[in-house]
Amino acid sequence: MRYLNEQEWKLASRFLFLSMALKVIKHDLQKMNQLSPFKINEPYIALLEKMEKNATEERRKLRKQMHQEKIKVVAAEKNDSFTSYLFLCKGKEEKRNYFNPAIRKKVELILEELLAHAYESTSSSKEEVKL
Repeated sequence: MRYLNEQEWKLASRFLFLSMALKVIKHDLQKMNQLSPFKINEPYIALLEKMEKNATEERRKLRKQMHQEKIKVVAAEKNDSFTSYLFLCKGKEEKRNYFNPAIRKKVELILEELLAHAYESTSSSKEEVKL
């Protein structure tokens, strides 16, 4: 049964997948700082930090909107193929199942979006290097 309207569902699902993307960014930042896989790590770390900052700010705004509309998202069940989430909205519950590879793809799309935004804001703020 569908209890959430389109706007409520978009808000809650964006929050859910953005939270997952933020975990991935934090994990990657930690690995970059520990392992130093590149000769020059700083540009990559700066880009990941900008992505993290943007994602955190967006998630903060989404959380505020969700609080105002009384929306919560709770992880319900997980197995090898599917993960279930419970969406709570104004006293009603809606359970949605997500295919794990589909979750990965949604998170990947959000990461690409954050990367493009971070790169645009980083590259436009720096002067061009002249040789």
